[in-house]
Amino acid sequence: MSSPQSPVSSAPVPWSLTGDAGDRLRDQGFALLGPEALAAEAGVDAGVLTDWRPYWNRLAPDDYLRDGGRYRSRRHGCFVQTLADGPGSSLAAVAHRAHWQSTDYNALHGGIDRWFEPIEPGLAGDPRWQTLLSRLGRRFAAVAASPVSHWYIEAHPFRIDAADGVGRPTPEGAHRDGVDFVAVILIERHAVKGGETRVFEADGPRGMRFVIDRPWSALLLDDSRVIHETTPIQPDGDMPHRDTLVLTWRRDGFQAA
Repeated sequence: MSSPQSPVSSAPVPWSLTGDAGDRLRDQGFALLGPEALAAEAGVDAGVLTDWRPYWNRLAPDDYLRDGGRYRSRRHGCFVQTLADGPGSSLAAVAHRAHWQSTDYNALHGGIDRWFEPIEPGLAGDPRWQTLLSRLGRRFAAVAASPVSHWYIEAHPFRIDAADGVGRPTPEGAHRDGVDFVAVILIERHAVKGGETRVFEADGPRGMRFVIDRPWSALLLDDSRVIHETTPIQPDGDMPHRDTLVLTWRRDGFQAA
């Protein structure tokens, strides 16, 4: 007589914020990297922030906020990464263009061309900027479900200002971006409270909540598998703001109407 089988649990495996970035992306659809891990992954040390932070002081107001807010400033740039072994790999800026998202992904601001001021040439032309985008693009290609020959990358330097009492990093709420992969990199968090990052399965029960508070930390996301949001920030001192760099990678060209 055979012994009874142990019951097999159908409960999902708990998510983790630690471990190899590639493993976390494959296993759970997102990975959180501290400054040291991002530096190792992207080949750019957190010391770059000394040179880059002034660019966030010169971001232009976002005139497209449909909630009537004045709390967001940003710029926008687009790049194409050609993926190849050896010297054939390249990253090139493309002519300035509008940012567009479907209302399927951004119910608040989707369906319109949003023309933001371009990223300053000094930032977009910095070799460390190009290394960051290229290295992360290769990481995402390594975990993609199928081979990738080109990435169409959009870059969004953001400042969320809480001087008027509240600032909303994601006024559209929990969302996907309509791309393949996303990186959210913290540049600076100054004199604010709140701003909890939340990641949830797109079609499952799991979710995690955490605050990204160390500059040069990064949240890497598989946009097909998870949705994400960041809760509002409130002032906790003078000149309250939260600066991030949001980067997206899409294999099928830039989103367009």
